[in-house]
Amino acid sequence: MDIETFPTLQIPELRHGFSTRSEGPLEQLEQELESTFTEAGFPMVDAVHAEQPHGNRAQAVYTPCGIRVPDVDALATSVPRMPLVVRVADCGPVFFYDPVQKVIALAHSGRRGTAGNIVKETIQCLHEMYDVKAEDLVVLLGPCIRPPHYEIDFAAEIGRQALACGVKQYHDSGLCTASHLDRYYSYRAEKGKTGRMWAVFMIE
Repeated sequence: MDIETFPTLQIPELRHGFSTRSEGPLEQLEQELESTFTEAGFPMVDAVHAEQPHGNRAQAVYTPCGIRVPDVDALATSVPRMPLVVRVADCGPVFFYDPVQKVIALAHSGRRGTAGNIVKETIQCLHEMYDVKAEDLVVLLGPCIRPPHYEIDFAAEIGRQALACGVKQYHDSGLCTASHLDRYYSYRAEKGKTGRMWAVFMIE
């Protein structure tokens, strides 16, 4: 297992990562993920995870407590050294960073979340809780499934939604999980018998 990073988010005041496929058994995957990110400098004991019911709710979090927040698919925070975590295996991990307010968010946007415009809901949460302006945001879409491996191009829709909200700095990794089974898990390509990648985002 490796941890990928993306040039767009390689900023001194941030730390981010996206895990790749593990060669170990799925039964040990959660433990391996915790260990790998901890060794990479993330204080995972303080991490906050989204429960991810495939909805469009976003929530701001303030306490590093190592819990899973119920009923949300996106998390936002201004608290340093508190990793935000979403789990994906084809759905899109969407990273949000406001360099003006020093705030981050991380969303899980799959077919249903995209249909519910979780990008807009996350930006609205950032605005209401931290006075973030969409035009100040840097937004990045990480690896997710894309056509022809999936009939719905929700990756393209995520980009359209971000731009419609007024985001000026939108970036798409362009990576397809189902096209690179040597590196990523894919729920669709592996017919549900697969693991999960973690997207992790933190203010230093």
